[in-house]
Amino acid sequence: MTAVLGFPAFPPQRAGARFATSWWGRAWVKAMEDTSLDHTLLRKGRAYAKTGQVGPIAVSPGRLAATTEGEYDTVVRVAQLTDAEWERFLDQVAAQSGHIAALLDGEVPHALVEAAEDAAVPLLPTVGDLEPECDCPDWGHPCKHAAALCYQTSWLLDGDPFMLLLLRGRGRTELLEALQLRDAPTPAATGMSALAAFSLGVPPLPAPPPVAVEYVPLELEEAAGVDVAALKVLAASGSARARELLSGGSPAVLTERQDRVRLAAEHDLDIGDPPAVLAWQYGGPAGLEVLEHAWTPGRQELARAEAAWQREELPPVQAARNRWTLGSLQLRLGRDGRWYPFTLREGEWWPSGAPERDPAALAY
Repeated sequence: MTAVLGFPAFPPQRAGARFATSWWGRAWVKAMEDTSLDHTLLRKGRAYAKTGQVGPIAVSPGRLAATTEGEYDTVVRVAQLTDAEWERFLDQVAAQSGHIAALLDGEVPHALVEAAEDAAVPLLPTVGDLEPECDCPDWGHPCKHAAALCYQTSWLLDGDPFMLLLLRGRGRTELLEALQLRDAPTPAATGMSALAAFSLGVPPLPAPPPVAVEYVPLELEEAAGVDVAALKVLAASGSARARELLSGGSPAVLTERQDRVRLAAEHDLDIGDPPAVLAWQYGGPAGLEVLEHAWTPGRQELARAEAAWQREELPPVQAARNRWTLGSLQLRLGRDGRWYPFTLREGEWWPSGAPERDPAALAY
């Protein structure tokens, strides 16, 4: 029997605090919002979740519960997986050790969810999987209290993906024990199974020793036909990239154009292209690429961004491929999955800040 897990009440949050930073947390929020019959109550629920008035949260198989406003019993029931569905899910987890490694590391792999769906196991909730209940006088479905409980639960899911499995019926301990039994050694075998050993956790590798590298600027004499200043810049740049390699990094192979912009950005050189230099300073090669090239993202990636934008009730944008325009602000999705802000200056779009994973974070 899985014990009920209790979590202390969240304190009041700042006005701009966000819900569900993980992709599986956002899927949870979407399932709740898709169930809603009243978007006004959702807005109230988002605001209420940040007030600190939702009491301690109890999480158990198929059930979330909290006392709200000090008097209302608020519950959200979650559809649990059947025994047959759990067996198929365990098959998918056991098939690849990286799945359990990711869960233990606080991540839900996309590949695991896709494999579970292929096996007809609905790991992430969808419409109809969440059933809110509350004894407040509000007839909403969900009411603001149940919505607030779901929004706060997204914070718990961000921190521990095993919470999602507990709500589906089995907690961390049960899951690991079931996996160890599947991978149990035969009587003739000795030692511990690889999966059982891995479930105990793997200590992090020690940090590499510091690399003591000192750059001594070149001392060059002026000579006919030799640009001494340019040589000094190239030497400093080469030294920096060498230090990066010695420290364990792997600098990307750059085109001639990219390297010219990089040098200008790192050494305050004038190459007659300020937007490109700014783009590099904000995002490196990815920042320059998103400045100079448009591309067409996948539908799923855009759908996630649109959902995040709509949750903040932001005004509609003019969308074209990877570019969203809202007045003098333009957001561009890079191939690295981050959104880059641009502002309009005399008819030209200039990079205007560091990128964010969530486009809504750049709208304020």
